[in-house]
Amino acid sequence: MFQYYDKVVRGTEREDMLVVLQFLSGMIGQQFSFLNYYKEIPVSYDATLLHVENEMAEFAVHEYQAKVINMEKKSLIYSHSMSTFPEDIIGEAFYVSSAKKRVILCNFGYAHILSDMRRFVRVLLDNPVEAELLVEGDIIKGNVKDISLGGAAVSVMSSDSLTPGLDINMFLKLPELNRNSVIEVGMSATIVKVTGENAPFICLIEFHAEKHSQQQIAYYINQRQVEIIKELKDINT
Repeated sequence: MFQYYDKVVRGTEREDMLVVLQFLSGMIGQQFSFLNYYKEIPVSYDATLLHVENEMAEFAVHEYQAKVINMEKKSLIYSHSMSTFPEDIIGEAFYVSSAKKRVILCNFGYAHILSDMRRFVRVLLDNPVEAELLVEGDIIKGNVKDISLGGAAVSVMSSDSLTPGLDINMFLKLPELNRNSVIEVGMSATIVKVTGENAPFICLIEFHAEKHSQQQIAYYINQRQVEIIKELKDINT
């Protein structure tokens, strides 16, 4: 979850927490918009603030929100329109019950949510998709870890020729999730960044797909979203 926001400290962490709690104490009964992520899919529902006591705040939340908070052990809360400070809030989970649709958060602080700046919906893959990167006459094989309509994170064993800014051609072998078949999608792309000190490395790639390839990628992402949402619905916590 840490890649989705930056932590913001205005005074000390203790002072910030007390200011947030003071604000929440005057907002009993008000609704707040929560944000969590499950396999890169945003889970965001309104929650009602019920109580503030002993430096903790209890909220009535959506069942799905409670499930993801139970996994991430924290939640982001969008800045409220009645707040005097512009920052978003983050709180750690003290108690979570998806059955009761209740969450108690503590250790509040300020945060700046970064994930809203994403241009495309991103999905995490349980089963890696094969990718082939055509780089200077060589074929580098890898596995896609997550994908959006705009790009992907690809795990590769060698990064020697993967230079940021380099334009390449690539092929994705996208499985049709409801069939036992694979669609090969080709496109041009640009290497954005390579991370990791040892193999496997993560190569971040920006797509420059033509319309037909975009449609194929979009269809795959939509299928994967449906899978993830169904999986979240079926989780028992």
